Amino acid sequence: MAMLTLALSKGRIFDDTLPLLKAAGIEVLDDPERSRKLILSTNRPDLRVVLVRATDVPTYVQYGSADIGVVGKDTLLESDSQGLYQPLDLQIAKCRISVAVRQGFDYAAAVRQGARLKVATKYIAISRDFFATKGVHVDLIKLYGSMELAPLTGLADAIVDLVSTGSTLKANDLVEVERIMDISARLVVNQTALKLKQAPIRQIIEAMARAVAPAQ
Repeated sequence: MAMLTLALSKGRIFDDTLPLLKAAGIEVLDDPERSRKLILSTNRPDLRVVLVRATDVPTYVQYGSADIGVVGKDTLLESDSQGLYQPLDLQIAKCRISVAVRQGFDYAAAVRQGARLKVATKYIAISRDFFATKGVHVDLIKLYGSMELAPLTGLADAIVDLVSTGSTLKANDLVEVERIMDISARLVVNQTALKLKQAPIRQIIEAMARAVAPAQ
């Protein structure tokens, strides 16, 4: 029996994926919040879950260390993951990528006047494409955490970041000025695994698709 490996990241994606796995008859037996294990057992002897950083999920799947994975569209767009089969938008972990500035900064006027904007983000590829399409000149500054600080300290004029409720922006006197795209999590599959382990992988894809359909 060939072992199937599913790559997940801790947190919202993990929690939101559990009901979809359950619909496919898969239950994760370990709680990642209580266990230090990085490889989790399931109720199926032929399937295990590996816990990796969200940004590493496409890499694990692309190189075949995981057969399938669940990852945000934002991560897929930022990573060079052309070799991945993406059969399903799972409609979970929904949020958006937006441009935000500090209260009082006239973003529209700056764009209109052709000002060169300093933009802090961890989404360099997405930001580059977005501003290039708009014809806006930007200097992109790569940051890994607390984007909200960048406009408040003068490091940047604007940020490009994930927004869910907008409460973090509000708490830091920032306003959302442009929505770049909506984001949700995708199921990704290694192309070779799909050929070699077609039946079990197809069964999981189809069961998850059925579980997603009523929610749409």
